[in-house]
Amino acid sequence: MEGAQVKRHHHHRTTRLFGALLLMAASGVLAVGAAPAAPAAQDSPAATPLHRVIPAPASVRAGGAPYRITAGTRIHVDDAREVRRIGGYLADVLRPSTGYRLPVTDRHGDGIRLTLATTDTSLGAEGYRLDSGRRGVTITAREPAGLFHGVQTLRQLLPAAVERDTRQPGPWLVAGGTIEDTPRYAWRGAMLDVSRHFLTVDQVERYVDQLALYKINKLHLHLSDDQGWRLAIDSWPRLATYGGSTEVGGGPGGHYTKADYLRIVRYAASRHLEVVPEIDMPGHTHAALASYPELNCDGVAPPLYTGTEVGFSSLCVDREVTYDFVDDVVRELAALTPGRHLHIGGDEAHSTSHEDYVRFMERVQPVVGKYGKTVTGWHQLAGAAPAKGALVQYWGLDSTPAAEKEQVAAVARNGTGVILSPADRVYLDMKYDDDTPLGLDWAGLVDVRRSYDWDPDTYLPGVPASAVRGVEAPLWTETVQNSDHLEYLAFPRLPGVAELGWSSADTHDWDAYKERLAAQGPRWDALGIGYHRAPEVPWPARQG
Repeated sequence: MEGAQVKRHHHHRTTRLFGALLLMAASGVLAVGAAPAAPAAQDSPAATPLHRVIPAPASVRAGGAPYRITAGTRIHVDDAREVRRIGGYLADVLRPSTGYRLPVTDRHGDGIRLTLATTDTSLGAEGYRLDSGRRGVTITAREPAGLFHGVQTLRQLLPAAVERDTRQPGPWLVAGGTIEDTPRYAWRGAMLDVSRHFLTVDQVERYVDQLALYKINKLHLHLSDDQGWRLAIDSWPRLATYGGSTEVGGGPGGHYTKADYLRIVRYAASRHLEVVPEIDMPGHTHAALASYPELNCDGVAPPLYTGTEVGFSSLCVDREVTYDFVDDVVRELAALTPGRHLHIGGDEAHSTSHEDYVRFMERVQPVVGKYGKTVTGWHQLAGAAPAKGALVQYWGLDSTPAAEKEQVAAVARNGTGVILSPADRVYLDMKYDDDTPLGLDWAGLVDVRRSYDWDPDTYLPGVPASAVRGVEAPLWTETVQNSDHLEYLAFPRLPGVAELGWSSADTHDWDAYKERLAAQGPRWDALGIGYHRAPEVPWPARQG
């Protein structure tokens, strides 16, 4: 079973990989471990410098001979299930492009070593140390998440061709030296809206793999909105079957069965991401209102909605059935979600009076706690009374009125944690420039530098740095219908947000960052990611 699990959670490349593996099997490669002939090697390039990765590491000490991955390389792991799984993941990444067998073994020896040092508190829950020299590369961490993050750094230290799904010439050099690395924030998130346009399980998993490469550790799934309800709820079945039957523009929509959702949760967990599910309320609820007339104050279900307006829908705060509905949905969702956080939305509730909004949140937040989850909501929750331990997610603009910012600052000073997602900085669905064919511009045009060049600790006046839990990059899908659209808007901005979340403030430098970002372009080409070649980044010329 464990081997099957590793195979199932294989590094997402493209469907070309399956064909490549079939060809290898047909030639006897998989049966006997021989490698197909590689293209002729070019003049050996220098190894990638240790500092040339994203996010920027906390500490780099370069020096010594590089390590070269060869046909004789083995991946040595501790005799622990999760460490073996990470070793298998690394082997799956490296085997197609190198053509090497790269056996995973718990025997000691030279090569690549993954090891846990559970007593090393300096590395924290997600940090790692990478040591490279002539005899091998050792990644050490206190927790499996740190090992996994160290593996992502190792990937970026290898040539971009390592991401291809056919045999490449190499050589596969890892520069000598040591990286010691721990994250700045515990919350480094990406939000994916699957309600405006539905995205399949495979499309979500593909995005998870891209997030993992940059050490993102939260996948916030926006599961309900006016245009579609995307998760099956047994006690209210029409939410998915009817409320999920359309999307923006009138397409067929879709929804996740509970098995689908669990597959996403488990896949994300295998990449060390926590899924944070969101059921937006009391606004953004038209799909639910269309599904059940009793949720409407007048008892009449409106027709399904396929437009892009906001702020017109609201659950009926005065009806007791509303809270039965909330309890059922939260109970079923919490049972499916192993992570700590459950997002209750709370934004753009323009059709709910302030008094009703406060009453609603007073009723709903304890329900989340009753089922063992921590309340997370958009920053409008600060206008009510956030529950103890709650997190608010700021999505305003640089130009948001000072009074609204102060409302967030006041609850932050009182112990509420803040996640920063300023729309005119890190909303990935904003256009890059006037000519961007996808995305929106209501928050302004957001080029790569603007997305990167700000400091979360000082962004909101009056919010103590100790209250900032991290950053998150939302991607709303009014104009996004598939993975190609998603990737064009996310890349190259997403890695910059990841760096804001991981790297210390003293590493922040646009001129240095844009060089490291440019070096990611060939890697994205190898992975089949169709990114925006932003003119402010000095991208290398494409090969071939």
